[in-house]
Order: sequence, then structure tokens, then C-alpha cells
Amino acid sequence: MKSYQMSMNRKVVFYGRVSTEHEAQTYALSNQMQWYEELRKSYRNWTVVDRYIDDRITGTQTKKRPEFMRMIEDARLGKFDLIVTREVSRFARNTIDCLEITRQLKNWGVEVFFVQEGIWTMENESEMNLRSGQW
Repeated sequence: MKSYQMSMNRKVVFYGRVSTEHEAQTYALSNQMQWYEELRKSYRNWTVVDRYIDDRITGTQTKKRPEFMRMIEDARLGKFDLIVTREVSRFARNTIDCLEITRQLKNWGVEVFFVQEGIWTMENESEMNLRSGQW
């Protein structure tokens, strides 16, 4: 992790998603949100401004995820500068979507932190890591 990521004040949002109504998946969503809150404690420079949660919605098409689309619109409006999501597959299910969306967000000055993979999209090597699709 770069030192600026620890010291720079950030307006942060969390994105979580589960795709089925199965009880274990619903429980997993609650766990995701609790996990984000625990992670936040490690970053004193983060101010959490919102949480976006798509519950029982498949990740295959971003346009069919209302909270994801609301998050992208809020990013365009400059409401925050960092999206934190647990893993790439919660954010996008294919490499092309992921690259297109993260490029657009980057143009708006919004970074995505994929925690499990350790990818921060403003870092130079991030696109190569996302392009590899080994997540």
C-alpha cells in the first residue's frame, strides 16, 4: 500500500452484492457490510459517505443492478472519490466491464479499491492486474 493511500483524506463508499435469495447468501451480505466497517477502522482518513448494496441481483450485467448504477451516477456527480469493494467479482463479472467502468471512474477522479486482490485503480499497474483476469 502506498503512503498516500494511508494519509490522504478520502470520501469513501462501500459496494456489496449477493446474487441469490439463498439464506447463506443473504447472511453473506450482512457479513460483507460488517467486514467493510472493520476495514474502515484501519483507515482513519476515510469518511464513509454511503453504502450501495445490490441484494439478490446477478452480477452479469451492471445495468441491471440499481444500486451499482446509482453509485456510478453519484461518482459522476463527485459525491465521493473512493469505492471500496471486497473483490473484483462483486464489482463486475467480466474483464471488459470492469476495465470500462474503472477507466470511466478514473476519468472522474474516482478510485476503486478491490480489497481481496489488493488493487487500487489509480496505481499504474492496476489495469494490467485487472486485465489479467486472474481474480
